[in-house]
Amino acid sequence: MADETKPPMTRERMRADIARALRMDPEEVGGDDDLNDLGLDSMRAMNMVLRWTEGGLQLDFGELAEKLTLDAWWTVAERAIAKQANG
Repeated sequence: MADETKPPMTRERMRADIARALRMDPEEVGGDDDLNDLGLDSMRAMNMVLRWTEGGLQLDFGELAEKLTLDAWWTVAERAIAKQANG
């Protein structure tokens, strides 16, 4: 069941969640920055994906792991959002 207190996933929310995991300001996370280079390890990434999934966004961690950038992750999320909207 989706957490009704959280806003729907947006690119800026994804950026903020990533920044929070990295203890950075969201403005410091560029769209094409390598999240590994910024300090994101697989455990933190998996925890974020788990929270997003629990919030109702079904993401494939393997697909996200292919390219570790905000832009790439948002592309995956947009596809998942569209798929959920279309049933």
